[in-house]
Amino acid sequence: MAQRIFSKKDFTKSNEKEYQLEYKISEIGEGSDLIIERLTEKGDYEIVQAPLRKSNDKIFIIWDTPFDGRILFDA
Repeated sequence: MAQRIFSKKDFTKSNEKEYQLEYKISEIGEGSDLIIERLTEKGDYEIVQAPLRKSNDKIFIIWDTPFDGRILFDA
C-alpha cells in the first residue's frame, strides 16, 4: 500500500466545527480503499473513521481537530 503523511498544519478550517484535508482523487483514489491513521503520543498509528466528502475531482477528509497522521491507499 502507498501512503501520504500529513501534519496538523495541512488541515484547513471548513467551518466552526470542522477541519479538512483536501486531495485530488487521482492522488489517493476514490475512498473505498483509504485507511486514515492518527499518530499517537507514543509514536504509533491508530485507525480513525474520518468522514469523507467528494466534490468534482477532489476528496475531503473531515475531522473536528487537526492531527498528525497518514493515509494508506492502494497505488
